[in-house]
Amino acid sequence: MVVSTTSNKFRSANSVNGAIRGFDARSGALKWSWDPLVREAKDGIEPTPANVGGGNNWAGMSVDEERDLVFIPTASPAPNFWGAHRPGDNKWANSIVALRGSTGEFVWGFQTLHHDVWDRDVGSPPIVVDMRRDGETIPALFQLVKTGMLFSFNRVTGEPLFPIEERPVPTDTDIAGERLAPTQPFPSKPPVLVRNSITPDDAWGFTAWERNACRQKIETMRHGGHFEPPSMRGTILFPQVGGGPNWGGGAFDPQRNLLVTPVSEIAYYVKLVPKEEVDPEYAKRPEAGAPMQKPGYIGGTPYGIQQGPLSPRDFPPTPCTAPPWNYLLAVDMAEGEIKWKVPFGVLDKMMPVPIPLEYGTPSAGGPIVTAGGLIFIGATSDARVRAYDIDTGEQVWEFRTPTSAQATPMTYMADGRQYVVFAAGGHSWYYNFGIDDYLLAFALPVAARPATESAPAP
Repeated sequence: MVVSTTSNKFRSANSVNGAIRGFDARSGALKWSWDPLVREAKDGIEPTPANVGGGNNWAGMSVDEERDLVFIPTASPAPNFWGAHRPGDNKWANSIVALRGSTGEFVWGFQTLHHDVWDRDVGSPPIVVDMRRDGETIPALFQLVKTGMLFSFNRVTGEPLFPIEERPVPTDTDIAGERLAPTQPFPSKPPVLVRNSITPDDAWGFTAWERNACRQKIETMRHGGHFEPPSMRGTILFPQVGGGPNWGGGAFDPQRNLLVTPVSEIAYYVKLVPKEEVDPEYAKRPEAGAPMQKPGYIGGTPYGIQQGPLSPRDFPPTPCTAPPWNYLLAVDMAEGEIKWKVPFGVLDKMMPVPIPLEYGTPSAGGPIVTAGGLIFIGATSDARVRAYDIDTGEQVWEFRTPTSAQATPMTYMADGRQYVVFAAGGHSWYYNFGIDDYLLAFALPVAARPATESAPAP
């Protein structure tokens, strides 16, 4: 049994170690432990100081039992938005890593982002599949990351299935002691799945006042592409810290070589605040520094943090970027191209007047796909579950649920019939319209009988 460690990277620079541990499932004995942060210089890797935590796994893992491999996506090192005390790339944080399941031995790894100061940890479980391409079967691994990039590897060797380039990124900063990575990895294919740059001309709003307020915020804050670093004047992250893709990840159809995933396209801002400017009384409150709250301390640093959606007002937060704000899309992984992309979610529950604008809603949770060519997914914040045609992206079924089903569904066979089950519990971070605990099961038509051959990564 392989497990990770909880790490509150947001609150403190000296968070707990993010060790991955393997236990004997029968006796409970610890068999091995692996620290995701390299502590001693070796193989040209600059070590990360011993007092730096994080790098843990929270997104879930995948396994290849036949090859005794465990694939682990790792989080960012502590803290999320400041890295002056941890120079270097901070390997193997923000990585996909293969360990030998029986021993914890490091087999291969790839760092998807160097020296993270953007909270861009790898937030989706790896998708482990065998893919047919050019007449051969490839033991593949696909890794979605919050920036909207999609990395693909031979899961046995770690070799990329498409070339990966190191491209220059901004390194100028107003944060004392911060040493930013001069380059970041970009896969040559597929293209980035989401919009990833912003200018004042991109300002959007339902009204002229909102558009002007958004334009002023963009002009005032640091803005540009993926990797504009956090700053004391405020920096816009696009997409937001939640992705792009995030919790739940994607699903793969091996018959069509299609990977399906929801993605978010909402802008976010982070602002580092000198510690002496943080209200010490408010900073004692648990919500201090959380999204849409007043600044809170980042323990062990000279700064506090203020963050939240880029919006013309504090609440309710209307996005400053044009809709759609959420999509469902399919990527041909043999060719490395986006096949289709459709808006995902409607706004009727988020509007004073319930107009079902197909602008996309915040989402959490992934899809499943069937051999019959259907995608089933909840995830959106509009209290609906849906089915889509995997070849076209056309919605073919919808059901309104008591509250939002922000979890990945599951499917099973019973007495020769296929069922799909959704857990509808709502989510406190994604427009809370009611927290509850429903399980909703649906039977597929008997004539269809699409046997399950594909699902999210185990």
